[in-house]
Amino acid sequence: MNENTKGWINGFIGMLIFSASLPATRAAVADFDPVFLTAARASIAAILGAMLLFLYQEKLPGKADVFSIFIVAIGVVIGFPLLTALALQQISASYSIVFIGLLPLSTAIFGVLRAGERPGLPFWVFACIGSAIVGGFALSSGVSNSFLGNTYMAGAIIICGFGYAEGARLARTLGGWQTISWALVLSLPFMVILAVFSWPDSFANIGPDAWIGLVYVSVFSMLVGFVFWYRGLAQGGIAEVGQLQLLQPFFGLMLAAVLLGETVTFAMMVVSAMVILCVLCAKYFAR
Repeated sequence: MNENTKGWINGFIGMLIFSASLPATRAAVADFDPVFLTAARASIAAILGAMLLFLYQEKLPGKADVFSIFIVAIGVVIGFPLLTALALQQISASYSIVFIGLLPLSTAIFGVLRAGERPGLPFWVFACIGSAIVGGFALSSGVSNSFLGNTYMAGAIIICGFGYAEGARLARTLGGWQTISWALVLSLPFMVILAVFSWPDSFANIGPDAWIGLVYVSVFSMLVGFVFWYRGLAQGGIAEVGQLQLLQPFFGLMLAAVLLGETVTFAMMVVSAMVILCVLCAKYFAR
């Protein structure tokens, strides 16, 4: 099995894990404050990451890697979780998932800027078509209903794409799980302080669904998913494997319907089917 195929397999597993992130976040913010949720999930994941680094006796990253680790921390440890948590107080999980279709384009752009990748013109055509389909659906589904929620999600997509591309570039030399673990550890002091200041007055009214959501986003969305995702991006190419995120709305919508009882419209399913076609075409023309 060649490295490209391994990259797609690892990327697909990571994408599946991430597919449940927004439904889980939606369940968690029903009872948890978004700021506390962001701090708590990062702190829990950071403790687990630190344990892994200690267990495998990983060496400290070099000085040249610190800035990249900082970018990863800002993008995927702090920025994306916080902005999506704030957005999910304004919009439904099924609606927010559609925005994820814009993430591959964001990742590919930063892959060019930060990692020097150069996909061909046909790749960009299909990547843009897929993103335009998703963006058009989002615009037609009620931006005026929650301008703030849409703004949060747009910001989350931009900063996450930056964090994905930078993390994948770093993972080529540092390793996939090491990259996210060091980013979590770097952000731990700030997150602990943030968790203390946003600590709930009482946990008595926190329902089981919110606790399950917190556990999922802390362990799987914040750590385990990145082990596969960063490895996949590093092996198969940031722009190419990143297109797998176009499939995330399809799986995420199903999970939102099954786990949260949210309505999945026919239009949502059509959009998902169209972006699946776009990701297959983008993969074909990526090299």
